[in-house]
This record gives sequence, structure tokens and C-alpha cells, in this order.
Amino acid sequence: MTNYVEADLNSSYACTIWAPALGFIGIACAVVFANLGGAYGTMRAGQGMMAMGIRSPELLMKNIIPVVMAGVLGIYGLIVAVILNGKINIPDANRYATYSQYNGFAHLAAGLCTGLSSLASGLAIGIAADAGTRAVGAQSAMAASWKKMGFTGDAGGQASSQGDALFVGTVLIQVFAGNLGLYGLIISLILSQTEYSCGAV
Repeated sequence: MTNYVEADLNSSYACTIWAPALGFIGIACAVVFANLGGAYGTMRAGQGMMAMGIRSPELLMKNIIPVVMAGVLGIYGLIVAVILNGKINIPDANRYATYSQYNGFAHLAAGLCTGLSSLASGLAIGIAADAGTRAVGAQSAMAASWKKMGFTGDAGGQASSQGDALFVGTVLIQVFAGNLGLYGLIISLILSQTEYSCGAV
């Protein structure tokens, strides 16, 4: 009974036994949600590329940018997960927890920032890329059909643009959509630097 009382008195409310669970949940959230965003963005961008490639196969590699941007989102989650894993302290020699609740909640917030921001970014990239690549392909096919019909004039810009105007707009939309995941990564890196550890008893 005495040993139990001494152990209870030596334990710290700041460093509870369940605090590391918060950090590990943060790691899981960063990886899982970031990968979900990257997977969805890649899927939707791939659908748009394949639909465009049927009519304009020469533009397929040109419009692969959203696939790369969606894949980067998973890397954001991986980076944060590796950093947070290195911040989780194991119990000391006396088997007392040194990882504080403060660190746990901070690391949970860091994981959620990256994971949910990357998820939102993946949704935006995928939807914008699907619509954008289809529009670029349709404009290119329309310009080619105008030329085959013998029209030499501007034809409302369709015969001469070759889809460049839509392509630039699509890329800009995807860049700003991809920045959402980067914002979450930056905040997560700041949160991961917070430290409060309980000293050895």
C-alpha cells in the first residue's frame, strides 16, 4: 500500500500515462488525412486526364501537373509524422511518464493541421483538375476542328489559342489550392517545436 501511495505522489498531473496517446493520434491523423487528400486529388485529376486524352492525347503529359501536386500532399503528412514521432518521449528509468499533456495536445493539433489542410487541398486540386483538364482538351479539340473546316480567322480565339488561356488558368487554380496544404504544414512545424517535459523523479 505504501509503494502505491509513493508512486501516486511521485506521478505528475502534467505528464499522465495517457498523454503519449495524443501524440500518436496526431501522427496517425497527419498521415491518414494527408494521404486521403492526395489519393482523392490524384483520382479526380486522373479521371480528367483520361477523358481529355481520348480527344487530345498530345496534351496528356502537359496536364500531369495536378497529379504531382496531389502526390505532394502525402509527403506533407509524412514529414509531420516523422517529426512528431521524434518528439514523443519514452518513460524514464523509474517508469514515470516524461511526455506531458501539453506536448500531446500540441502534437495532436499539429497532426490535425497538416492532415485536414491536406485533405481540403486534395479535394480542391482534384475537382479543379478534373474540370480544368477536360476544358483544356475540349478547347484544343475545338480549335483543331475549326482548322479542319478551313476557317482561317480567329473564330472567337479558338483557332489560335490552342487551349493556352485555359491551361494557365487551370494551373493557377491548382497552385492556390495546393497552398492550403502548405499552410497547414507550416503551422504544424511551429506547433511541433513546443516543448514541456517532466523531469525524472
